[in-house]
Amino acid sequence: MFIDMYSMFIHIGGTYASFSMMASESGIQNISFMNSKNCKLMYYHNNHNNMEQKENNMGITSSLTENGSDAFLIIGNSNNADVYYTTHFLAADPFTYIQTKSGEETLIVSSMELGRAKIESRVKTVQTMQEYGFSEKMKDRKDGELAYCDCLAAVFQKMSAKHIMVPRDFPLFTAQTLKELGFTIIPAKSPFKELRTRKNKEQIEKIKEAQFACEKAMETAIDIIAEAEVKEGVLYNNEVPITSESIRTSIEHTLLDHGCEAESTIVACGINSANPHWEGEGDIKANQPIVIDIFPRNKRNRYFADMTRTVLKGEASEELKKMYEAVHAAQEAAFAILKPGILYSDVHNAVCDEFEKRGYDTIRSDSKVGFIHSTGHGVGLDIHELPSVSLQEVEVEEGHVVTIEPGLYYPEYGGIRIEDMVVITSEGFENLTKMEKEFVV
Repeated sequence: MFIDMYSMFIHIGGTYASFSMMASESGIQNISFMNSKNCKLMYYHNNHNNMEQKENNMGITSSLTENGSDAFLIIGNSNNADVYYTTHFLAADPFTYIQTKSGEETLIVSSMELGRAKIESRVKTVQTMQEYGFSEKMKDRKDGELAYCDCLAAVFQKMSAKHIMVPRDFPLFTAQTLKELGFTIIPAKSPFKELRTRKNKEQIEKIKEAQFACEKAMETAIDIIAEAEVKEGVLYNNEVPITSESIRTSIEHTLLDHGCEAESTIVACGINSANPHWEGEGDIKANQPIVIDIFPRNKRNRYFADMTRTVLKGEASEELKKMYEAVHAAQEAAFAILKPGILYSDVHNAVCDEFEKRGYDTIRSDSKVGFIHSTGHGVGLDIHELPSVSLQEVEVEEGHVVTIEPGLYYPEYGGIRIEDMVVITSEGFENLTKMEKEFVV
């Protein structure tokens, strides 16, 4: 194996230990691989002095011009998808990103994060508020947030920026304070949300990595159900009742083993699964649908995956069999037309057509039962992001990563949902979800 200028860590039995670090003028390089069942080597690639890496390939000049703005301002931590997308910097505390109409980018972090941000961030210019007199302003203002706003004012004055565009969810207090300091604040739809819809090869590989973990977790959950014993209508494992909570715990353990994390995982059994986002609780029962919806995020690269399978242990009623067949057919109807150039509304309507042809209610007639949600959504640094596979007339484009997840929900029977995640290609799509679809296990 060739190694040159790598930062590596060994992970054995849940413990990390520094192994080695090699650097040069070209910066730190990273690689990652699994070399055994319980030994994981991880790396991160930064190349911080590589000017090509630091060039701004996320220009938003047209958006700034359309909104009559001199600069775009975001404040947040790396849990904010736009913040991480624009900076590639992971930090728990909030930091600031600014891009001017000329395309100049500035990242402002705390003093303790300065060195790391210069190495890890894709932004060339990294500064701290101390460079704008934060300590002195703090003494004068006796309020950290006001002092921070004063420093932002100094940054914008240096940039000759007067009209500042911010995302619609920008902090009200900061916006109001900047207004009082003489700036015009222009809330607008974040231009990065649209940029994020088109994934490049590297981003698709990151999503695939999360999807691999997702499928391993799904296999864990379904294996538990398939191997269970049935006693008085309840599933058991080693004389212990199997519950939604215990399966969810096993899912989460599997995801952690593969470097991922998840919240609000759905393991919903019985008639209450007719509520699409009910997480599920209590005993897992035989002869009833079990909706399992897992949407993990890779802890390092921050990209999500998403998939759903509905399974049943025991004997399915004829109505549940028909519902499952209809959901599977509706998904295939979507796949049959999914390709660049058509509209996502056409995909959604194809799903509704298939359901209605079989006598099921759909959202198209404002029904409260049957198919009651959109066909899918974009997946990336947010679990739900653009584009929406719904009645909105948005064109399907190469590089989109979306879910196709038709479902049927009736309170007297429960819910059935099947969800695959696909990437749009030049000729059609690639299904990133490799796991089979089997109802009765």
